[in-house]
Amino acid sequence: MDRNAFIHLQKGLTLSLCLPIYGKWSYIGLKLLPFKPSSIEKPKLNKKAPLFFIIVTVMLDAMGIGLIMPVMPELIQQVSHASMADAALWGGLLTTSYAAMQFLFGPLLGNLSDRFGRRPVLIISLVFMGLDYFLMAIAPSLLLLFIARIISGITGATYSTAAAYLSDSSAKGQRSANFGYIGGAFGIGFVLGPAIGGFLAEFGVRMPFIIAGVLALMNAAFGLLVLPETLARHNRRTFEWARTNPFTALLRIRNLPMVGNLMFVVLIYSTANYVYPSVWSFFTIEKFAWEPKMIGISLAVYGICAAFIQVVVLGVMIRKFGVERTAIIGMFISVVAFAFLIMIDNSFLIFIGMPITALGAVVSPALQGMMADQVSDDEQGELQGVFASVMALSAIISPLIMTYTFQQFTKADTIYYLPGAPFAAAALLTIAAMVAFYLSRAERHAYAN
Repeated sequence: MDRNAFIHLQKGLTLSLCLPIYGKWSYIGLKLLPFKPSSIEKPKLNKKAPLFFIIVTVMLDAMGIGLIMPVMPELIQQVSHASMADAALWGGLLTTSYAAMQFLFGPLLGNLSDRFGRRPVLIISLVFMGLDYFLMAIAPSLLLLFIARIISGITGATYSTAAAYLSDSSAKGQRSANFGYIGGAFGIGFVLGPAIGGFLAEFGVRMPFIIAGVLALMNAAFGLLVLPETLARHNRRTFEWARTNPFTALLRIRNLPMVGNLMFVVLIYSTANYVYPSVWSFFTIEKFAWEPKMIGISLAVYGICAAFIQVVVLGVMIRKFGVERTAIIGMFISVVAFAFLIMIDNSFLIFIGMPITALGAVVSPALQGMMADQVSDDEQGELQGVFASVMALSAIISPLIMTYTFQQFTKADTIYYLPGAPFAAAALLTIAAMVAFYLSRAERHAYAN
């Protein structure tokens, strides 16, 4: 008999293996279950394992946004040898490139998952995300840093695929709760990203990227083991390039005339509020000489305050003041907060005022709820698609405006030195949003009557 292990079938029902056991070659017979394709698509696994994988994936996506914020100024200066003012401008371009890739490729990844299944898209994206973090960890130039950040934006645009996976695998009555897990995971990731980035920067400016790469690859390996495919082959559709156009959702605003003005308010206010992730690291280094660890702590504290306000305080304010007044109060507090940051000289006061500053977080959900109340039930999905696109657009526009403003008011030959200038721009934009919101009231009330 050949001394090599071999496998053969007996009557199509029993699998016999000849394997070396305790130094002897022995047969092992295994009964085969009737073949069912569905058993390949959906293996029997711990039902909580795939949900845990999705939560971790979304959390890693969100961490990718905040992870590099505390170390970005030092990293850019390291590879470009630029001043802080010029580093801020490069940082804005890097942030915009990431947000633009998320905006452009989110629909593409979603459609690829409709054609080939959720599992391969999620796992392949995680693998490339992990490798990309390693590329950022060794990038010796701005060019490679841009290439890496672009890849991060593409591979990190998996939110829609993760949501589709949960939608496939959840009963109708459970979908809202499971989507809540995704929202919570994103919030946790956005808080943990800056905190972890700031802490790991103590071991070197490249360390956050190395750890992020390891986590992404570990999660990809975990997904290979526990993640079943949820989209059956007969439910997969042909891939169509027309469906991947990210501007389609924006154009759909023409179908929702009653919310057009409010959507414009959302765009202006979100552009203003995005000043925090755009210039916070550069501002606190320039004004207070903060280290990455302190930057990470401050961003994490702000994220926790904003999450608490959205989960707890928002409902209380709406019941007490109504949704319109809540939005106005939030915008007014944002203007005051921006003015506070322009004038502040004591960094300790930042943490004292942070719970009040974070009250601006009530504005976007309040506006979103107002718009949802003005469209019919069969237009809700279309409305949320437009809302998400407008928010993404503000994430592309704001870093360019805010970092350019910072650069102009902190460069060596500036006419007037003012590190807080981006917050002045944000305050003006917020005032413009308040005016637009007030002017739109007549139209909303006319529609309601």
